[in-house]
Amino acid sequence: MPQMMKAAVFVEPGRIEVVDKPIPDIGPNDALIRITTTTICGTDVHILKGEYPVAKGLTVGHEPVGVIEKLGSAVRGYREGQRVIAGAICPNFNSYAAQDGVPSQDGSYLDNDGRCTCHGYKATAGWRFGNMIDGTQAEYLLVPDAQANLAPIPDGLTDEQVLMCPDIMSTGFKGAENANIKIGDTVVVIAQGPIGLCATAGARLLGATTIIAVDGNDHRLEIAKKMGADVTLNFKNCDVVDEVMKLTGGKGADSAIEALGTQATFSTALKMLRPGGTLSSLGVYSEDLSIPMAHFAAGLGDHTIRTALCPGGKERMRRLMNVIEANRLDLGVMVTHQYALENIVEAYDLFANQRDGVLKIAIKP
Repeated sequence: MPQMMKAAVFVEPGRIEVVDKPIPDIGPNDALIRITTTTICGTDVHILKGEYPVAKGLTVGHEPVGVIEKLGSAVRGYREGQRVIAGAICPNFNSYAAQDGVPSQDGSYLDNDGRCTCHGYKATAGWRFGNMIDGTQAEYLLVPDAQANLAPIPDGLTDEQVLMCPDIMSTGFKGAENANIKIGDTVVVIAQGPIGLCATAGARLLGATTIIAVDGNDHRLEIAKKMGADVTLNFKNCDVVDEVMKLTGGKGADSAIEALGTQATFSTALKMLRPGGTLSSLGVYSEDLSIPMAHFAAGLGDHTIRTALCPGGKERMRRLMNVIEANRLDLGVMVTHQYALENIVEAYDLFANQRDGVLKIAIKP
């Protein structure tokens, strides 16, 4: 086995490069995965731009599909050569947060003052790949707490079919789950990027019967229809709040899922809610938010605002792959481009600037 591998690392804001790094050594509870496919996430673009701080020299990426190369001595129930994924969030399930039902907020990496030991982002303590430890945009990946986090890929499913499970699908579905959707509800999903498209699909699976997809890109709105949207609104051509009010007879939507992370989309989501409605926020915000008082009914409107970091762990991954294996959803259509790992800088430029109809890029070491 070689001693070195290629990896895409954060150098400085605006710069990610492919370098040679040692293949990681594993401990008794770890696994070494040979990456067969990974991808670039919007959060990685925030890292590239310096909007989300990580250590210089850290390997980026958090969406692994691969093959077990080596297992730690304490890991049971897996075998070398087995195809697996691991969630972008890979908690060890020992923390108070994990045992209290929010494993994505795993506090295992907090210091004695309750701060994350990498850069003070306490609320992302369950997100290790490409955040606190080396990530997936490399030839090999160390998966910590492997027995809790590795999920075998069912026979017959391709890398591209399961590539969305570690993050995009888990996050989008969590947005729908957080939206308190009931059978027969009207749900608006703002922004139809990969996460928004998965939120649209999740809303349909949960029983919403009127799903309104909002975006400024007609191609993405067409894909949203395939994911379950009943109505599509291009915000460049209409006032989406007015349209939602018309479609709901002036009542407002039961839920709005915000999947971009800007002040404008957050405010729009709140404006279109009915009294007692739920705003489910999935965006990664890079500046402070303000809440429009009138549409928040000065705090008296019985509104719910919920945020999410995508759930991880092998059981979450198993359930998501079940959805795909049962043909309830095909997310392979989101993989619009493919690049070799050595050309990932070019792939970042394409993805960050949203050219050529890109949705997700399969990165192949």
